[in-house]
Amino acid sequence: MQFQDQVVVVTGASRGIGRSIAEAFAAEGAKVACVATTIEGASGTAEAIGGVAFAADVSNQESVEALFEAVTAQLGTPSVLVNNAGITRDTLLIRMKEDDWDRVIAVNLKGAFLCTKAVAKSMMKARYGRIINISSVVGQGGAAGQANYAAAKAGLFGLTKSVAKELGSRGITCNAVAPGFIETDMTSGLSEDFKQMVEKTAPIARLGTPADISPAVLFLASQNSGYITGQTITVDGGLTL
Repeated sequence: MQFQDQVVVVTGASRGIGRSIAEAFAAEGAKVACVATTIEGASGTAEAIGGVAFAADVSNQESVEALFEAVTAQLGTPSVLVNNAGITRDTLLIRMKEDDWDRVIAVNLKGAFLCTKAVAKSMMKARYGRIINISSVVGQGGAAGQANYAAAKAGLFGLTKSVAKELGSRGITCNAVAPGFIETDMTSGLSEDFKQMVEKTAPIARLGTPADISPAVLFLASQNSGYITGQTITVDGGLTL
């Protein structure tokens, strides 16, 4: 129970990778704040793991500030933040609308900035904290039809390194996890040909599952990773080797 009574905030916790991460922290004794865009979405995970549901728009500063005030009031000061919230609006660049670009950047990148900013002061006061940003291999290599998503996920690498440099002296680490192609609702639209390509190309010949991601997150959130900061762990079955 390495996270016994620690307060852990997981955004995008309603399903997929976020839900798996929330489940893993709860199994290790954490008090998990399950955050989603709607309270109904967050409640499904919270009720299943004994966590607490919160609704917030991570792209809106007032909503984020209210979220962390509520989390602190109900659960206590967060010691771990997992910035997992993300959306896709895929289309080729020449067809991409400005709103498709803006919304993906706002949720996937600005959301991580706002949540990190909101939790930083309390972590600095406590002189302890773990911040983990869920990026993607798409942010490392790009992808046709995902210019907005790739840009946002690449931006998380820069944010991760900058936060690590700013907050490291206060006992706070900031790292990223870059999942490969994981079987979730977000990737359900991948063609069978693409899935077969991944299975043939990756040394570990399969798509990943959300349960493949949560152990890396828990490691980076643990006491064992105290001398690791500003780094990215790529969890993709070796696909990008």
